[in-house]
Amino acid sequence: MNIIPTEIEGIVIVEPRIFGDSRGYFFESFSERVFASAVRPVHFVQDNESKSGYGVVRGLHYQTGRLSQSKLLRVVEGEVLDIAVDIRRGSPTFGKHVSVVLSAGNKRQLFIPRGFAHGFSVLSDQAVLQYKCDRFYEPSAEGAIAWDDPDLGIDWQIPSDKVILSAKDSSHPRLKDATDLFDYSDDLYAD
Repeated sequence: MNIIPTEIEGIVIVEPRIFGDSRGYFFESFSERVFASAVRPVHFVQDNESKSGYGVVRGLHYQTGRLSQSKLLRVVEGEVLDIAVDIRRGSPTFGKHVSVVLSAGNKRQLFIPRGFAHGFSVLSDQAVLQYKCDRFYEPSAEGAIAWDDPDLGIDWQIPSDKVILSAKDSSHPRLKDATDLFDYSDDLYAD
């Protein structure tokens, strides 16, 4: 696999080696041994999948405190713009974000470490996103910031009149008003 660093340390794009012939293709989408050596040791415990139509924006979500999650995301149908926002107070990249197009065609994956908020917008007619998490989902630890926080300056690549949100995602606080963020000096991987 090819590991591509992004502007924010710890967030990486993973490109698999694809072996194709007249029958189709094969690629290894994940190997814990290879991932630990190339990116960081992570033990994923939960796989999730979501299906959404064009214009859907989900996010910006995270789990708080010691329940913070690392995520490895990939698209198996369609195309999304995947976003990770640094929400670690004191970080040199606090409030900055990385945006990456993930699609069934490019087969790229995005690794988002603990301490980041995550969201995505659907750029195709529909998209199926799969992601691995290294902590189980815990409803009591849900955290989120506003997808359209002007201080973040995220271009979701969807016209504002075409954005589709859940009721919950339309009412999150801006980053400057969020109270359950992370501290850059904390080792979020110390268990």
